[in-house]
Amino acid sequence: MKSDMYSRHAQQYDAVIRNNIYNAYFERPSLQALLDDIKGLDILDLGCGTGVYAQYFIDQGTTNITCLDFSKEMVTLVNDKFSTRVKSYVQDLSNGLPNEKDASADVIVCPLVIHYLADLAPLFKAVSRVLKPNGYMVFSTHHPFVDFDCTLTGNYFQQEYVTQQWDTIGEPVNVSFYRRSLTEISDAITTNGLVISRMSEGKVLEEAKQICSETYEYLLKNPNFIFIRCQIA
Repeated sequence: MKSDMYSRHAQQYDAVIRNNIYNAYFERPSLQALLDDIKGLDILDLGCGTGVYAQYFIDQGTTNITCLDFSKEMVTLVNDKFSTRVKSYVQDLSNGLPNEKDASADVIVCPLVIHYLADLAPLFKAVSRVLKPNGYMVFSTHHPFVDFDCTLTGNYFQQEYVTQQWDTIGEPVNVSFYRRSLTEISDAITTNGLVISRMSEGKVLEEAKQICSETYEYLLKNPNFIFIRCQIA
């Protein structure tokens, strides 16, 4: 489902994403901008990774946090960092959320995960079941416009499984994911009991300029990720 970057290189990945441009100065602040006050709420962190969002939730005064990830190495890191402060376990999100109770989450956060799922329906169907009546989900994913650059068929509307070489951790690692249209994403949401309430293409923080002015200028002028908030219809 995912590459070695999230398993064999989990420790390196954890160190890098804390302060790199794409994660720390673009993705996280852009997704967090879609959140309301979360203090005291029941939070479900899907694709929790190394627990960066979990730490943010704790800092915001939230104590009931459940973290899920496909990678057992990531879940181990979260357990080591937070112990009993969060509940965490391994879960393949392509199978939905079978261990989560109905109407149990105020907020569901899913950062940079859905492009690893072939079929989005089981996840969004589960989200509509697990959310409380006034709850909502926020998620980020690859911008479909950007991913079209790596198309194999030339057909924007055809889902494709593609592989790219990323240097996120300082060495080349192959990462495979599903390239899909915005229509496919929105249909998966709206046909499974949810509505889109907000959408953003994000904003890079100006502090990123001090790390790499070239990357900062690129993210300032070009799409990269897309950020969506949805809730029960």
